Amino acid sequence: MILPVQVHLTLPAWTQHVVDMQRLYPTPEEQVLLAIELSRMNVEENSGGPFGAALFTQDGRLISIGVNRVIQQNCSVAHAETMAYMTAQQRLQRFRLNESGEKITLATSSQPCCQCFGATVWAGIDRLLIGARSEDVESLTGFDEGPLPADWVGELQRRGIEVRRDICRDQARAALALYRQVGGHVY
Repeated sequence: MILPVQVHLTLPAWTQHVVDMQRLYPTPEEQVLLAIELSRMNVEENSGGPFGAALFTQDGRLISIGVNRVIQQNCSVAHAETMAYMTAQQRLQRFRLNESGEKITLATSSQPCCQCFGATVWAGIDRLLIGARSEDVESLTGFDEGPLPADWVGELQRRGIEVRRDICRDQARAALALYRQVGGHVY
């Protein structure tokens, strides 16, 4: 059976009840901790892989969130970062999120994989905040994060994207370990 040509991706219903879109998240730690909480809850709710992401304005206002939905949506691009990007792009009605001149931050529970690295280059992000490293993801979950440029941080910085790593790394690693503990699917 061939389905109509249409793509419809959704975040889990629980995200509507957990995330306070009115709250300000003024510090990098608060922003990454939200992404980690999304990651942990995605595992606990059995609604996807152990990855969370959130997009913020320069004053800490939450624009959108994302969690991993690859298996549930049968879509290899439904990573937390890309879900957050797509949601923000629809909400703001622009594909370059910083097009208006406002600085945009992506906070993510784990270092972006090769796919999300590329999406970050094109989405209009000014600052990338990261919890766990790719080696944490690979060692704690068994996921293959794919190839990145040897100097991936430098590549992003050359494009005007500030990168900060290891923010709340222990908490991010704990969310990844939880996924393995509950028998999460490795894809």
